[in-house]
Amino acid sequence: MIIDAHSHVHDPVDSHLSALDDAGVDQAVLFGTRPHPERAIDLASLRREMNVLDNALEGQGNSADGFRTAWQELDEALAAHPDRFIGFGSVPLDLPEEDVAALIEREVVGRGRRGIGELTPPPGDAARIKPVLQAAHDHGGLPVVVHGFAPTTAEDLRTLSRLAARYPAVPLVVSQLGGLNWMEAIELVWETPSMYLELSTANIIFAVRLAIREIPERTVFGSDAPYGDPVLARTTVERVTPPGEVRDRVLGGTMGQLLGIL
Repeated sequence: MIIDAHSHVHDPVDSHLSALDDAGVDQAVLFGTRPHPERAIDLASLRREMNVLDNALEGQGNSADGFRTAWQELDEALAAHPDRFIGFGSVPLDLPEEDVAALIEREVVGRGRRGIGELTPPPGDAARIKPVLQAAHDHGGLPVVVHGFAPTTAEDLRTLSRLAARYPAVPLVVSQLGGLNWMEAIELVWETPSMYLELSTANIIFAVRLAIREIPERTVFGSDAPYGDPVLARTTVERVTPPGEVRDRVLGGTMGQLLGIL
């Protein structure tokens, strides 16, 4: 089974399904989203959507109200295509710990989500995910996915590693290969058995090759669609791995095991 470990709700959803079909992807982990760059028709409209993204990554507008539309869009996509999408639920990180736990109980576990993410703690403040990891542990070790590209810093990645070591039963997936800090991300994941590295948004091909070579059992294929493309992301993995067990694990086996579906 081929599983895209990182994607966001598209508008329209059919465009996402078409991309998955083109890539031969069976299922995709689906996150809710506030920005929709795929709606842009010109540079000005893309800037508006990317400003929403920038604000989210800087920790702005992270109230529960700001998440409601994203939750609704995710609900609709999952209900319409349960055979293609695996739902993850995100939560604001600027709430009291007890409120974070209650939201995860209601919006993640209560809605049958298979994991938590994509979390976007502000740069320099990755420690905000601690109550999420605690809640994930309390609910049987739900996988947790955290944004790894800029503005995430190298120190944020080190914080994530320290937190992961405190919650070894919780799979912690760092997205986008850790961005420009990909070498440190590979080292930290190698050192931290409960950490995994998702391979989307790589800026150089040998970053993907080295990540798979160093941590073949804890690297997972993802596209970060609509920012990335499932066809290109799968091709990248296949370009740097020969057919066989390692490629199969990266393209879906490892993620399927984390989700309990393989």
